[in-house]
This record gives sequence, C-alpha cells and structure tokens, in this order.
Amino acid sequence: MHVVLAGGGTAGHIEPALALADALRRQDPTVGITALGTERGLETRLVPERGYELGLIPAVPLPRKPTPELITVPGRLRGTIKAAEQILERTKADCVVGFGGYVALPGYLAAKRRGVPIIVHEANARPGLANKIGSRYAAGVAVSTPDSKLRDARYIGIPLRRTIATLDRARVRPEARAAFGLDPNLPTLLVSGGSQGARRLNEVVQQIAPALQRSGIQILHAVGPKNEMPRVDNMPGMPPYIPVPYVDRMDLAYAAADMMLCRAGAMTVAELSAVGLPAAYVPLPIGNGEQRLNAQPVVKAGGGLLVDDADLTPEWIQGNVLPVLADPHRLFEMSRAAAEFGRRDADDLLVGMVYEAIAARRKA
Repeated sequence: MHVVLAGGGTAGHIEPALALADALRRQDPTVGITALGTERGLETRLVPERGYELGLIPAVPLPRKPTPELITVPGRLRGTIKAAEQILERTKADCVVGFGGYVALPGYLAAKRRGVPIIVHEANARPGLANKIGSRYAAGVAVSTPDSKLRDARYIGIPLRRTIATLDRARVRPEARAAFGLDPNLPTLLVSGGSQGARRLNEVVQQIAPALQRSGIQILHAVGPKNEMPRVDNMPGMPPYIPVPYVDRMDLAYAAADMMLCRAGAMTVAELSAVGLPAAYVPLPIGNGEQRLNAQPVVKAGGGLLVDDADLTPEWIQGNVLPVLADPHRLFEMSRAAAEFGRRDADDLLVGMVYEAIAARRKA
C-alpha cells in the first residue's frame, strides 16, 4: 500500500500530514508514504527530517478568495498536475490525503484523473479553496471542528504529534518546570505567538509581567526567534519571568503551564484542547477571520477565553487572565472543559478513513 500526502507550505498543513504518516507506519510498518511539496515550502526540511520521501512539484499559489486571478489558475496548474500525476504513477498510489495549501489542489486533480481515492482533511473552521474543490471528489472529508461548513464531513479533530497526543500534563509537570527553571508550585502562564512570535502579545505581556509576578504568577514566554528579548530583572523572592527565543519541546511547555496566552491557529487550538490546557486566545487580526472561528467552539465549551487583538491590554489580562490563574477550582473546570472538547485520536481515525477509501475502491 502506498499513500501520498498533499499538505505542504506551512507547518499547519505539514504537521497533521506527518502525524498521519506516523500513524500509518504504526499500523503497518511496510506502508509506502510520499509527501508532495514545493521547493519553497517548509516540507523540504520537515519531511526528510521525519524520514519520509518528498516528491517536489511546481508551486502554484491559490487566492484565498474568489478573485479575477482565479481565471489564470487552470493554465498555471497544468504542469503541476502533470508532475503530481507522475508521482502517483511512480509510487502506484492507493490514496491521496490532502490537508490544503499549495500542493493539495494539484494532488486532488491528479488523483481524480487517475481514479485514486481522495481523503480531504480541513484543519480550519473556514475551509480553503483547495479543500473546497477537493471535497467535491473525495471519498471522505474529515474536519477539525464540529462547526465546519464542508458537506458530509466527519468531525475527528487534527492529527497531532505523538508527544502531544499522549501527554499527561500532571505526571510530566515536575520534570517540565525543572527543565525551564520554573518554581514547581506556582501558577504558571505560558505565552507564545507561534513559531515566529507575535509582537502585540510580547509588548502587552512585558508590560503586565511585574503585576502578575507580584500576584504570585510565574511566566514562561516564547518571544519568537526574530524578536528582541525583553530585559528581565527577577527580584529575589518574586515568581520568575522566563523569556526564551523559541520552545522546541511544546509538550514540556504545555505540561509546565496552567494557562496559555496565544494566537488561535487551528493547530494551537487542537493541541491545547487535546492536552486540556485552557487558554486566552487572541485571534490574528488579519486574514479571513478563521482564527476566531477556530477558537470559538472550545471557548463556548468553557475551555478558554477569547479577546480581539485590539482589546488585548495589560488591563484586560489583569481583569480576565489573572483571576483564572489565581483560582485553582476555575482552572480545573476550564482544563476539564478543554479536554472534553479536545480530540487525541484524530490520527488513528484518519488512518481508518484511508483504509475505508482504499477498500471501497478495490471492491468497486
């Protein structure tokens, strides 16, 4: 059996694809896996690092919304679809699983031409153009949120890295706090704006940090590797404020924290929900509003707070985040609500959909 994954471009597309690849290999170590990608995407590094084959095709960026530029897409796609078809033919692909992004649409159209079954996974509450088109031809559609607008979709969550999906925060907490130099007993706020950081979050947290420390809260702050590190004067006896450029072990960061302040990317929301970590979500104020839609279901379930970027101020954190961190019962209830909403088994559920699609095609 050989499965082709189409989800290059950004970590939000690549990581779920690689989580599925790992789950497929756990089920059958002999399964062949090839990931489609372009020369400009993160997949050129991430896919080989995880031990999977990468098949490169030309990049054809798609507009996020219907625009006059759409008229030029079919012509630009022809060569890309042909390249994808050649990879499907060479690998004797049994199924194409797409996660959106630049490479997904060529992968879907190539699979349709060759009669290869398609599985679509949409991570965001508001689906992208590639997955909207791919879902029309798919043998199965999986989504990360129960509020998805894709028809006939199955709500499974997002395939997660095994270190996250199997994380026991309470058991790992002593090790995690020691690893970051945190106090083993104090309430802990984790702050991160994603892999590159978020200037707005950084500025507000740096302003409010002393007040949080005076209230008995310690802070682990992933500033972002390209952002300036704040000057910190941790006074003796005060809870620590620990800024770091980047966290490469998010499982340990989640285990160390009692609450998180973060953006609301689909992967972030899925990971926090799966591990039961409540968060104050600050959706990115640009784009098509998908980050707000990503966070709304878990917030509605009681597992988080939601604030507009423009409304995020030191006063808002003082009035909304601090009371949660200072109240163990409320933290417990929010953690439980997040965990009940979260899905840890999306990778295995998606494997099941792949097998179902392949079996149906062989039977036909």
